[in-house]
Amino acid sequence: MDMQGCIGSVAGAKFIDLGAVAKQTGADVDRMPYTMRILLENVVRKAQGDVDDENVRRVLDWKRHIGEAVSFYPARVILQDYTGVPCVVDLASMRDAAMRMGIDPKAVNPEIPVDLVIDHSVQVDEAGNPGAMAFNVKREYERNAERYKLLKWAQKSFSNFRAIPPDTGIIHQINIEHLSPVVQYDDQLGMLYPDTVFGTDSHTTMINGLAVLGWGVGGLEAEACMLGAPSIFSVPEVVGVRLTGSLPSGTVATDMTLAITNLLRQHNVVGKFVEYFGPGYQQLGVADRATLANMAPEYGSTCGYSPFDQESIKYMELTGRSAESVDRAASYMRANHLFYDPQAADQVDYSEVIEFDLSTVTTSLAGPKRPQDLIALPDMSRDFAQEVTAPLGNHGFGMDEAALDQSVDVDIDGREETIRAGDVMIAALTSCTNTSNPTVLIGAGLLAKKAVEKGLTVSPKVKTSFAPGSQAVTRYMEATGLMPYLDKLGFEIVAYGCTTCIGNSGPLHPSIERALKESGIATAAVLSGNRNFESRIHPLIKGNYLASPILVVAYALAGNMRVNLSEEPLGQDQEGRPVFLKDIWPSSEEIDDYVRRYVTSESYRDAYRNIFDGRREWDQLQVEESETFAWDPKSTYVANPPYFDQQIAGVSSKPDLTGLTVLAKLGDSVTTDHISPAGVIPSLSPAGQYLREHGVQVRDFNSYGSRRGNHKVMMRGTLANTQLHNQLADGKQGGYTKYLPTGEVLPIFDACERYRQDGTGLMIVAGKDYGMGSSRDWAAKGVKLLGVKAVLAESFERIHRSNLAMMGVVPLQFQPGENAQTLGLDGTESFDVRLPERPEPRQLVDVVIHGEHGKEKVIQAVMRLDSQAEISYLGVGGILNKVLESKR
Repeated sequence: MDMQGCIGSVAGAKFIDLGAVAKQTGADVDRMPYTMRILLENVVRKAQGDVDDENVRRVLDWKRHIGEAVSFYPARVILQDYTGVPCVVDLASMRDAAMRMGIDPKAVNPEIPVDLVIDHSVQVDEAGNPGAMAFNVKREYERNAERYKLLKWAQKSFSNFRAIPPDTGIIHQINIEHLSPVVQYDDQLGMLYPDTVFGTDSHTTMINGLAVLGWGVGGLEAEACMLGAPSIFSVPEVVGVRLTGSLPSGTVATDMTLAITNLLRQHNVVGKFVEYFGPGYQQLGVADRATLANMAPEYGSTCGYSPFDQESIKYMELTGRSAESVDRAASYMRANHLFYDPQAADQVDYSEVIEFDLSTVTTSLAGPKRPQDLIALPDMSRDFAQEVTAPLGNHGFGMDEAALDQSVDVDIDGREETIRAGDVMIAALTSCTNTSNPTVLIGAGLLAKKAVEKGLTVSPKVKTSFAPGSQAVTRYMEATGLMPYLDKLGFEIVAYGCTTCIGNSGPLHPSIERALKESGIATAAVLSGNRNFESRIHPLIKGNYLASPILVVAYALAGNMRVNLSEEPLGQDQEGRPVFLKDIWPSSEEIDDYVRRYVTSESYRDAYRNIFDGRREWDQLQVEESETFAWDPKSTYVANPPYFDQQIAGVSSKPDLTGLTVLAKLGDSVTTDHISPAGVIPSLSPAGQYLREHGVQVRDFNSYGSRRGNHKVMMRGTLANTQLHNQLADGKQGGYTKYLPTGEVLPIFDACERYRQDGTGLMIVAGKDYGMGSSRDWAAKGVKLLGVKAVLAESFERIHRSNLAMMGVVPLQFQPGENAQTLGLDGTESFDVRLPERPEPRQLVDVVIHGEHGKEKVIQAVMRLDSQAEISYLGVGGILNKVLESKR
C-alpha cells in the first residue's frame, strides 16, 4: 500500500488515518489499546505507508509479537540537567571525535527537537525564611556556572536545541503545562501526528496524563534518538487498569496514586504499558491523571497512559494553549480513533485487566524506603516503631528495642531542643508529582490556614520547604490568599526545582547533623515526592515517607511519626485545647471551591510568557558560539570522556568475557541510587579525595548529580553509596569490596584500579530488580569505566538493562529458579562467558564458573541483549560509537 492509501484529512492538514490502515489490513483498530494505536501511527508513518513493513506487522498484531523488537521514533526529546549535562558532554565529545576522524562536526546535531530544563541542581541550602530562595539561587550559580556555560554553549551551537534556564520550574510540570503540543504539526509536510516524547528522567511518564505517549529512557538512548536513530524496544504487554467509583471526600490524588502503586507492584507490571479506563477514569481530571502517570516508574511500568478526552481539552485550555492548537488536537484525536470512547472502553483487548475501586482509597503514606510500601494513616505510628527494630532491609532499620526511647539534646541557635526517635527532620512540599496538582497544594494551604488560626506552630527542629514545579503555582496560590499561612509555618518558597525529591534537601542545622551522626537516632523525612530510596533524601535520616502535601504540613505540625494523627492531637490551640487533624482537615468540597475560583488560565499564561529568558544570573553567563566545545582541563565539572579513544585510533574488538572476577555481590532491589549516587559527595570517599586533590573545598563539592559531566568524579562515585550492601566487603557497609588476590577490603574504585593494572575483567552478581529507580545512565557508564564487562542478575529494571547494553556491558540473567544462593556462589569465583560467534537476541549462553580447588561448574544464562541492534554495539564499544560510525 502506498502512502496515499492511508492518508486522511482534518482541520486543513493530512494525517496517517488509522481507520484506513485497519481497512486495508483487516485489523480492528478500535479494539487496540490507545497506546498501541499511537505506536501504529508512528510505525506506519515511518514506513511511508507500507503495511508489510516488519514494524507495522508487529504492532498491528501486537499480542502475537510480545517481546519482539520494534523501532520507534519519538517526536521530541526532553532532558533535565543532571542527565542532560552528560548528554551534552557526549555530543560535544562526539564533535571532537568527528573532527579527528575527518567527519564534519556539524553532522553531530539533534535531528528532532530537544528541550533541556535546568531543574535538578538547586539545593535547599536555606529554608524557612523569606530570603531563602535568593540565597539558594546565589549558591546554585556559584556551584554550577561551569555546567550552565556548557548548556548555553549547546543552545548556541546546536540547532533543534533549547535550554530553559534555572529557577523556572520542574521538567515534567513544564512539559505537561506548556511544552507539549499534544498533537504535532509538520508544516513542511502539512501533516498532523501525535506528540510522543522520550525524556532522560524516569518521570517523563507524567505527560501520559495528558494523553501523550512518552517515558523515561537512559541518556544514551536519548542521544541516539536525538541523532536520528530509532528507539528499539520489545513489543510490550498492555495492562488495562479499570477504574470504578470515585474518591471519598477528604482523600486526594496522592492517596489514590500510592494505593495504585502498591497494587500494580503486586501485579508485576514491570516493562509493560499501563493504560487507564473505566467509569472511574472519567471522574479524574488531568492533574490527578498526571499524578498517577508520574509514578509509573514506581509501579514499574513503562508508561501509565490516560487516553484523550474532554478533560484533556479542558486542561489544554486551562494551561493557556491557543484555541487553534486545542481545536486541532481535539479534531485530530476524534478523527483518528484516539479520542476516548467510554461506550467501547470495555471492548479494548488488553493483555490483562486489573480492577481498582477509587472509593476504597484512604489517606496514606508510603515508606520508609520504597514508594510501593503503602501505610494507612492510622497505622503509621505503629508501623514506624516496627520499622526501627525490624531487620535491616526495605522495611527495617535493624536497631534494638532501646532505640525507640533514644533521645539527644541539641542547641538550635541558642534554643535547647530534644530530638527523639521518630522526629520529623524534613517536611518538604516538593516534586512535580504533586506540585503540578492544584487540588493537593490548595488543600495544604487550607490546612495551614486553619492550623495558624488555631495557634499551631512547627518546631524549629523541622526543616520545612516549598519548591513549586512551575511559577504558575505561585500565581494561583497567591491568588487564593493561602501563601501567608504556609509561610507562617515555614513553608516559604525556596526554589523552583526538584530539590528534596532528587536528594537536594541541603544540610540540616549543624547541631542536628552532628547529633544524628553521633547518635544514629532513627528520624524521618516527609515529602510530597515520588522517590524515598534509602539514603536519597538525606544520608542521616533513616525513614523517608511519601505523602500528599496536606499530610506533609500535618506531620510538620505533629513533629514526630509516632504521633497517631487519627487519634492524637497535633498540638493545642490558644486556649490550651487539643487540636486534632480532623479539626483542620479541608473537605474535598472546600478545596474544589478554591480551585474553581482561583486556578485560571491567566496563571499559566503569565508564568510561561517569558520562559526562555532566565534570571539576571543566567543572562550574565558569557559563552562563545563554536563548532566544538572549549574544554577546560582544570574543570572538575566538565571533562572530555574517553568513550571514543579506541574508535579514533581505529581499534575495535569483540569483548573478552573470560576470567571475570566479581567486583560486587549484591542482593535484591539494588537501585541506580546505589550504583551511581546523586546526593552528597563524602569528603573521605574516592570522589571527595579527587576533588580535594584538585583544590575544591568541601563546601563546594556540590552533589554527584551535578558533577555528571566529569567522568573522573563519576567513576569514583560508582558503587560508592554509603548504604550499599556488598556481600564481598566482609560486613563493611558502603562502597567497599574485597580485592581477591590479597583479601584486602578496599574502596571499590581503588580495587578496580588494581584489577585494571592486573588486566582482570570484572563482573557484578546481583538479585532481582537490579538497576531499579531513576533512569541514570551513569549507573551503566560508571561500571563500564571501572572495568565491569558483564552483570549477572536474577532480573533487570528495563532502562538500566538497556543502558548496560548501550555501553557495551553484557547483561546476563539467571534462568528461572537459579540465583547466586541456589548455585552456592560466594563471589570468590571467576567466570568465563562464552559468547557465540553470531549472537541472537535473548540467547542462552554458557557461563563457566571456576571455584576454589579447581572446581568447575557450567550454567546457562540468558544474554539480555534484546535486539540485533544491541548486539551490534558490542563490537564497537557502545551505541554512541555506533552512531558516530554512521556519520562517516
